[in-house]
Amino acid sequence: MDKNDLKKLAKDPKYIPGIYNYCDRWCERCSFTSRCLNCTLVREQFGDLEKIDELNEAFWEKFSEMLHSTLTMIKEMAKEQGIDLDSIDMEKESNNKNNKEENSLAYLISHTSKNYAKSVDQWFDSNEYLFFEKEAEVNRIRIISSQRNPIQEAEGINDAVEILRWYQWQIHVKLERAIGSASTEEPLDFGEFPKDSDGSAKVALIGTDRSMSAWKVLLTAFPRQAESILSFIKILEHIKKGLETQFPNATNFIRPGFDDNKEQGLSP
Repeated sequence: MDKNDLKKLAKDPKYIPGIYNYCDRWCERCSFTSRCLNCTLVREQFGDLEKIDELNEAFWEKFSEMLHSTLTMIKEMAKEQGIDLDSIDMEKESNNKNNKEENSLAYLISHTSKNYAKSVDQWFDSNEYLFFEKEAEVNRIRIISSQRNPIQEAEGINDAVEILRWYQWQIHVKLERAIGSASTEEPLDFGEFPKDSDGSAKVALIGTDRSMSAWKVLLTAFPRQAESILSFIKILEHIKKGLETQFPNATNFIRPGFDDNKEQGLSP
């Protein structure tokens, strides 16, 4: 593609300006690829973009609906395990730090998100056998029972793992970008100008919510792992509370394309 073709594409009104600035870089699961100039430039990788958008929109609608019904159930299960998901005050915890660098909520949630990402790796490495066992169980059910849909269950588990693996490090990366941007933004009234720090923090919040929904799927599939899975959900709750405290305007940030003409919040 030459320079003139690129300029022509950039002026096409079907493309949403800046949509790629506050996305999660997961093009394979995005419902706006046909309206993103970046994706068009690598069209060969994605094929029919409009068809893919429809499939991905349905994918995230499913998990968005699941999120709304997840937290109550999770808190009940956590209570049974003796885990209090509301037990920590992130702002209070940050004030208990002695070192000047560590005496900040930003440092605390950054440290927590990094440890979360590492712990997810360790959990999957230690529990790889669970997925082999589940595969064998699905195959048995497929043969002896017509009352359950083992294929649908297996697909749900695969989707959940895919989500967890994608966001485990991205939550931390987007959080670090939010913290870095906040440190260079002038302490002025931005008015109509949105803060990059809020936009990046919102993407981190979305990753946190989606990860909690995904852990819920694994909690249902592997109830014997309830203690460790609930611990991950508790960590994500802490990260979310910290983000909302450090970046109180993040949820109101309007991401180009994703949140336009939608109710503000953590839209897919």
